Amino acid sequence: MSRNQRIGLIVAAIVFAVVAFVIASPGDDDEGGQSAQTTTTQSQSETGEQETPTETEGETEEPHETVPAEPKPTRIQIRGGQVAGGPVDIKVKKGDQVRIVVSSDAPDDIHLHGYDIEKHPAPGKPATFNLTADIEGIFEIESHVAEDAGKDPLVAKLTVEPS
Repeated sequence: MSRNQRIGLIVAAIVFAVVAFVIASPGDDDEGGQSAQTTTTQSQSETGEQETPTETEGETEEPHETVPAEPKPTRIQIRGGQVAGGPVDIKVKKGDQVRIVVSSDAPDDIHLHGYDIEKHPAPGKPATFNLTADIEGIFEIESHVAEDAGKDPLVAKLTVEPS
């Protein structure tokens, strides 16, 4: 096997490993994109080295703009048509990013009133509400399945206070 064939084989193996890693990495259903960590790992794997800021005559290259951290999700679990631990109170400031993840042991229809967002969790498929809290007030999050069954439909209350 020639030197060029060996190099080609190594490059193909690296590309295959990167593609396998990207496919096997857990993704975020509602975001639709790769995480920064996956992108960095791809870059490092393909080039074989890690990028670092360069220095020119005592000056350090400006770091890239920092992306704000994703909000910590509020996790809600529905079992037997009722919220485990009772309805949740979520309090945020106007302008905050809100992330609510609802898991259910049965198919459900969850509605965030006021923002008019409806999601459909099912076993093994949590529903994620991602929104900017841009409307002040108190908003109920309800289960339409529980309501249709004559149970208390309240899943949570989202309170958006002035910033």
